Amino acid sequence: MKSRRRRSVDTGGSHMKRWGLFLLRVSTGWLLVMWGLDKVVNVEHAMAVTDRFYFGIGNQPLFLNIFGVIETIIGALVVVGLFRQKIYPLLFAITFVSGLSVWQSILDPWGWLLEGSNVLLYPSLIITAGVMTLWGFIDNDSMALDVKKAA
Repeated sequence: MKSRRRRSVDTGGSHMKRWGLFLLRVSTGWLLVMWGLDKVVNVEHAMAVTDRFYFGIGNQPLFLNIFGVIETIIGALVVVGLFRQKIYPLLFAITFVSGLSVWQSILDPWGWLLEGSNVLLYPSLIITAGVMTLWGFIDNDSMALDVKKAA
């Protein structure tokens, strides 16, 4: 009887890590750019989101515009990978608060027990976990601009 040997799948190791962190950084940063631009170019939508998820806190057009510009800048810095030591904590704070605002959708995505849930908002947890991964593996992201600049 022949013994069956399990073949391990070659994940590419360092290539997977390098490109995975790159794609996670760029996509997460771009999400923040989109959120920020929405506050600048579509302030009515931003006000509706603020009313719905943040109890109307900060629901003034000027505040939303200023925060949108700041969010866009943070997102752009994340995309290119500059000042990550200072930017990642801000990124985490923004995504964490965003996740908290939709806690019902994280705990009960289908709304079986909690009213106001929406399965489309569940990825807020995934986004926050991705930001934690970026921050935790900051030294492994070799494709960030601040790494290239330091070399």
